[in-house]
Amino acid sequence: MATDQPASKFSSMQGQQPELMLSAVLHLMSHYHADGACPKLAGVIERHLQALSGLPDLGPVLQATCQQLSQQWAALAALHRPAPARTTVIERLARLLGPRRPATPLPQ
Repeated sequence: MATDQPASKFSSMQGQQPELMLSAVLHLMSHYHADGACPKLAGVIERHLQALSGLPDLGPVLQATCQQLSQQWAALAALHRPAPARTTVIERLARLLGPRRPATPLPQ
């Protein structure tokens, strides 16, 4: 299966048939829903589609389709990313107004 860094694999595959890369991304896309909408897999699919859209051996219509799908998968991956932990106003004030840690003396 694909890793988080497909660019290095794509650079070595550019001499091969674009159909192989297209086949791989279609396989990944079919597993996305079967595996329960994995956000990490959405990011991998997005990067595969982005790499496909830049292949010179691909026809212009297929390049444009891959580019458009890449943008859609990027939005989907961003939608499922966990939001950073939010603190309340009270928690932020308590941190600001709370006791400071005493400075530890440096060993001599």
